Amino acid sequence: MLTLRHLAIDTVRENVAFLNRRCTRYHVEDFLGLGRVEVRNDGRSLLAVLNVVDDPAIVGPDEIGLSDPAFGQLGLAAGSAVHLVPPTPPESFELVRAKVGGAALTDGQLAAIIRDITEQRYSKIEIAAFLIACASFMTTAEVLGLTRAMIAAGTRLDWQSLDGVSGGTIADKHCIGGIPGNRTSMIVVPIVAAHGLPIPKTSSRAITSPAGTADTMEVLANVDVPVERMQALVREAKGCLVWGGHVRLSPADDILISVERPLAIDTREQLVASILSKKVAAGSTHLLIDIPVGPSAKIRNASEAVRLRKLFEHVGDRLGLTLEVAITDGSQPVGHGIGPVLEARDVMAVLRNDPAGPPDLRERALLLAGRILEFDPAVRGGSGNRRARGLLESGAALAAMERIIEMQGPPPAVATLGSLVAEVASPADGVVSSLDCYRLARIARLAGAPTDKGAGIDLLRKVGEPVRRGEPLYRIHASTNADFTFAQAHAAENSGVAVAG
Repeated sequence: MLTLRHLAIDTVRENVAFLNRRCTRYHVEDFLGLGRVEVRNDGRSLLAVLNVVDDPAIVGPDEIGLSDPAFGQLGLAAGSAVHLVPPTPPESFELVRAKVGGAALTDGQLAAIIRDITEQRYSKIEIAAFLIACASFMTTAEVLGLTRAMIAAGTRLDWQSLDGVSGGTIADKHCIGGIPGNRTSMIVVPIVAAHGLPIPKTSSRAITSPAGTADTMEVLANVDVPVERMQALVREAKGCLVWGGHVRLSPADDILISVERPLAIDTREQLVASILSKKVAAGSTHLLIDIPVGPSAKIRNASEAVRLRKLFEHVGDRLGLTLEVAITDGSQPVGHGIGPVLEARDVMAVLRNDPAGPPDLRERALLLAGRILEFDPAVRGGSGNRRARGLLESGAALAAMERIIEMQGPPPAVATLGSLVAEVASPADGVVSSLDCYRLARIARLAGAPTDKGAGIDLLRKVGEPVRRGEPLYRIHASTNADFTFAQAHAAENSGVAVAG
């Protein structure tokens, strides 16, 4: 037996175990070939990637160290006695081999794979093999089966039994992403909540973008909210804007995404399974999907958007969702700010009806909120936008947002705009002809967003606006010299803004 040690090492979503090379109880060589180890005690077990260390200050010869995620998942106290066994390869991996060979998998086979992935029985290489096989060939029936398997593998929230939730309609919205500054959820949720339609919004943190909804909301309020608090928010405020990672919704999706991103795998089939599994698990009954279309967006043309819309509708129907799709303009960033503090500023300006607030963010949010309000049988078809506009202009939406912020509690830290500022100037007289969403997002991330919430880009010109040579197109904000230098260099190489004479 070995003594369990908790190592304060954040290995994100990967379970990692640390074993001393001079371990007194086991031959390290017995586990090295497999690259993983199974830790067991008192009916509990955990599969983890094995790292071998030589420094006894990290892990002693009679200890096994577990990283933060692994220690939390095993659920034993530090100092507990555990033993190690070589991990048994998951039987479901034979199904992955069949998929690599071109087979179509059944619902049961997909469920077996997702179950083993959720239980951390797959290595990253094995997960990559599954993802690449699915990216090469996946039937519509498999997309539905994969989505169902991902829903079944985690927590599923139920709002119908809550006091104050009536009519059976639990609204939600989701944008497929790729457009910087598109923080419409933070305006849509308070509008819909002010109307009285329940809208518990669970959002993700940014993975490759300068800000996710959870990152931006965290500028204003706490987003790390447990299920019990979410229930109180929905019951009393009719809505919330929280980080979804706390409630274990479709946990297989988080694992798959952690492997997809470095491989740049982003097929429409996996996108649909990812989004719909999270939304059904979150208890949504009525869902609006926003698909932005533009030359530097995820979806580049109308025909691709229509194909994606039809797949969403097909899978959503069979999952029992009332689902609508809005195909929107993704030709340029939305609003003025790119990065959590700047995007939060834009959101609050719209909610306060500030004339200086970004009109494109306001109108897009009203369009989406109006579509969601029409899920309410009491709202006549075609009148949702007028109702949404009335709730915004009257201050009811702002009051709803202030109530949500108060109930979620203060943010963990005060976030302020980065004090290091550089302006990127126009190279010529003319009119802004295009803004590259991908490039601008990249510059904002190099400036430090979203880890540094005050970092990012403040856009001063949008497409169609005139500019003179030497006038600023945008400002870069950063908090550290290294990030500031990286962002400036990247902008100097290619600003992401085209000016036509």
